[in-house]
Amino acid sequence: MPLLISDVVTPGSLARQPQPVIPAEGGLVLRPWKDEDAPAVHEVFQDPLMRRWHHYASESVAEALGMIEGWRAAWEGEANAYWAVAGEATDQLLGRAALRHVALPEGTAEVAYWTASAARGRGIAPRAVTALTRWAFESIGFHRLELTHAVHNEASCRVAEKTGFALEGTKRSALLHPDGWHDMHLHARIA
Repeated sequence: MPLLISDVVTPGSLARQPQPVIPAEGGLVLRPWKDEDAPAVHEVFQDPLMRRWHHYASESVAEALGMIEGWRAAWEGEANAYWAVAGEATDQLLGRAALRHVALPEGTAEVAYWTASAARGRGIAPRAVTALTRWAFESIGFHRLELTHAVHNEASCRVAEKTGFALEGTKRSALLHPDGWHDMHLHARIA
């Protein structure tokens, strides 16, 4: 049965090009992951705050390397896209920014991010989210980006507000964390 509408973003729009380096304000870049990031990723996942708000753990540098390999491979599959957030001059890993649940024909994706504990409080996440959002809308042509976070994760709510993601509502008991089911705020931006 034929569709009555065209794809918003043509499938292949990501995979047919190399994953880009995206500049962000304040000397940051969103860049593809490298094997050399594995020790820093492992360290990030030892942070109790990361374990509170995320589903994954890293028990070894080898395991972190496996995560990185998966993040790199995701670009080709076009269902997710992950970037390391790093200092432009130092290349020090400061965080991660991602597009998850990518639906190119519908022109939608979910923005996700984390910041290394040593880099928190410096505006890393808002600058990374702003750069990724601009790239997704202007360079690829996404129509809608969503951002969800646990209702009690006030820092993530501030990132959403600072980056223009309007609060649309609360998804009740929507995501299972290690400590149980969490209500999730749903924020979104439209191109």
